[in-house]
Amino acid sequence: MSETQRHRPVVGTLGYILSPDRRNVLLVHRTYRRTDENLGKYNGVGGHLERGEGVGECMTREIREETGLEVVSMRLRGTVCWSDFGPNKEEWLGFVFVVDSFRGEPFADNDEGTLSWHPVEALADLPMWKGDRLFLPLVFDGDPRPFHGYMRYEGDEPRDWHYDRF
Repeated sequence: MSETQRHRPVVGTLGYILSPDRRNVLLVHRTYRRTDENLGKYNGVGGHLERGEGVGECMTREIREETGLEVVSMRLRGTVCWSDFGPNKEEWLGFVFVVDSFRGEPFADNDEGTLSWHPVEALADLPMWKGDRLFLPLVFDGDPRPFHGYMRYEGDEPRDWHYDRF
């Protein structure tokens, strides 16, 4: 395989923090930075993996930095490879977690926007990336197996979504 064909994605984490009763999830409403490609959308929390950091370390660090919460327990729910994502047509490999238990109280906001709790069953009603609507049901379903998906974007539209479970 030539150097130009090798897949070199940005690696990151994406976390969904459940309330103690497991009915609500903490989301950030991305409204603070006008240049944010996620402007106006609701997202889980997360970010880029730093050099020397494992994905679990990255997820707990990002949650601490973005929400003020300390993770007590979390589960890897799956992975998603996003291709041609966003205005820069980036390649991403995201590790998607659910946080089942935490300590502390969440910040009211962070550098990206406001933080608030939303019913899991009403997530589809919120403004978000169209592709999130495809994988979010897998994050919160009862199947204990992680999912592993691929989603190619054309502009803001997800294409070629497929996944499997092992």
